[in-house]
Amino acid sequence: MSTPMNRLTARSMAFVLAGGRGSRLKELTDTRVKPAVYFGGKARIIDFALSNALNSGIRKMSIATQYKAHSLIRHCQRGWNFFRAERNEYLDILPASQRVNENKWYVGTADAVTQNIDIVDSYDIDYVLILAGDHIYKMDYEVMLRQHVDTEADVTVGCLTVPRMEATAFGVMHVDETDRITQFLEKPADPPAIPGDPDHALASMGIYVFKWTFLRELLLRDAEDPKSTHDFGGDIIPYIVENGKAQAHRFDSSCVRHKPEAPSYWRDVGTVDAFWKANIDLTDFDPELDLWDRNWPIWTYSETAPPAKFIHDQDDRRGSAVSSLVSGGCVISGTEIRNSLLFTQVHTNSYASLQKVVALPYVNVARSARLTNCVIDRGVQIPEGLVVGEDPEEDAKWFRVTDGGVTLITQPMLDRRAEAK
Repeated sequence: MSTPMNRLTARSMAFVLAGGRGSRLKELTDTRVKPAVYFGGKARIIDFALSNALNSGIRKMSIATQYKAHSLIRHCQRGWNFFRAERNEYLDILPASQRVNENKWYVGTADAVTQNIDIVDSYDIDYVLILAGDHIYKMDYEVMLRQHVDTEADVTVGCLTVPRMEATAFGVMHVDETDRITQFLEKPADPPAIPGDPDHALASMGIYVFKWTFLRELLLRDAEDPKSTHDFGGDIIPYIVENGKAQAHRFDSSCVRHKPEAPSYWRDVGTVDAFWKANIDLTDFDPELDLWDRNWPIWTYSETAPPAKFIHDQDDRRGSAVSSLVSGGCVISGTEIRNSLLFTQVHTNSYASLQKVVALPYVNVARSARLTNCVIDRGVQIPEGLVVGEDPEEDAKWFRVTDGGVTLITQPMLDRRAEAK
């Protein structure tokens, strides 16, 4: 087993790409970038990539931000402020700040790194992991780094094993018998199968490992190419596949599981339906994502709040929660909660009921509201007697109802409803 002194993560940094809006999450990203969206009762989406890096032994990280980054920056300042420079630890937030040209923001994922080459140089590292900041998973990056070194690859690409025809939504790796990548195909209509496994394909996770000296030179060459879109998936990886050695790394081999027989867990919560389902799945008896694992914790900013409180005990007015996650500061006053996830400081009132509801922080649910299959944005004030989830046509007049039947509720939607009534 690797010791802290010889772990490759000790000589590596994580460069987290967290600038994309995440427009498929609709109004949930009106005021915050996708990696800053809440998840799991306490955390934000970006906490998973950062926690994986920290738990793997990486103590040097950078986060590139661009779109509506204030919420993300504030979260990182509050929740990830324990790095100490005197211990050679760093977490730098790198907003698009026209460092190269006064008219130039980050124009692609590779360009976000190129514009900060001097900062990465200052870390004095050997390897760099490029990470997407918007996925939910647990992964030991040391395993991927070790494969990168052992195979003498120019780039190692983290890959999911997915049913072949589901891979049409991903960048897909065509590999040989040694998992060397022979083609990188963006959202192919007929994805190539894994050799010896005709029913599955390898899909990119948006995770890449490079030796820094190699990537640095490649980025500078790419920056001078007027035909390039300066993107890792669109330009950098295809160039290495054609001119160097690109290796696929299978997530199954580095996924952190809470028990040996558990399936590998990775979710893109980029749609309202996927976001709702991944949160509601946590209420299962034995969820696939284990947030209770003290050996691989998800670090985050933990707001100071009192314990959750349940009050009233009458037949039609009982504060109760069954198969649900209820965070600190919540007050469940005479409300029936089932299969729901409530973030910090959610307050519910008498005679209300919540079924399969994801309520973000500081939501208040007034008396006699009945909510089913909902996502409620932060700070929303649910009015007395509101019924959602029982009449899709009525819901669609005021709220966003997804193809999967989930209703997204925000305060501006409720304000427009109140004005119309």
